[in-house]
Amino acid sequence: MARTASSDAHRKVLDAAAELMAERGMDATSMDAVAAHSGVSKATIYKHWADKEALMLETMADLHGLHTRPPFNSGNTRQDILDVLCYKPEHRTELRERMLPHLMAYSSRNPEFGHAWRGMVMEPPRQELRRLLSQGMAKRELVPELDIELSLSLLLGPMMYWFIFMKRFQADPKDLATGVVEAFWRAYGNPGRVRSQASVSKATKNIRKVPSKISRSL
Repeated sequence: MARTASSDAHRKVLDAAAELMAERGMDATSMDAVAAHSGVSKATIYKHWADKEALMLETMADLHGLHTRPPFNSGNTRQDILDVLCYKPEHRTELRERMLPHLMAYSSRNPEFGHAWRGMVMEPPRQELRRLLSQGMAKRELVPELDIELSLSLLLGPMMYWFIFMKRFQADPKDLATGVVEAFWRAYGNPGRVRSQASVSKATKNIRKVPSKISRSL
């Protein structure tokens, strides 16, 4: 699809906002500064976004790849669940990580914005996992009495823990996600179906090494 002047301006503003918010923080990034940095007039910016918080939210959605998430519908329920837990857009990782402390601080001071941000980031994987868990029950891969809300907490909770507490130790989140899915399947896989009794995978064994790596780092 050919790009238009409007879409070019939209892209320039998102890029400028991301760079400024990562450098200065949310409070110190004004619409005037975004206009100057992007070369797009403030009047044009307000045609695309009602206010700065609307621009901030779309900037975060763009950086997190929320508009371009894959469908996670290969038909392999277990692998799709793992892929949801592991999903992270590869582009602009450094910019996202620089912005995160500013975003958390701003969200703590502005609860309504924080609620909107958490909903925007967390709701897509929650809905994807909810669909996949229902699919697993329908295909009799998971026990029929599965509590989906509890299952979402069991699957997403460890990944949030990794992001908050373990990321600085450079443990691989894919190893953690693999261990989480394997443990979940052992607990809630349908015993009426023939399932592999293979030993715990290498990825799960790697997870057990993480506490020792952490203790050596402290």
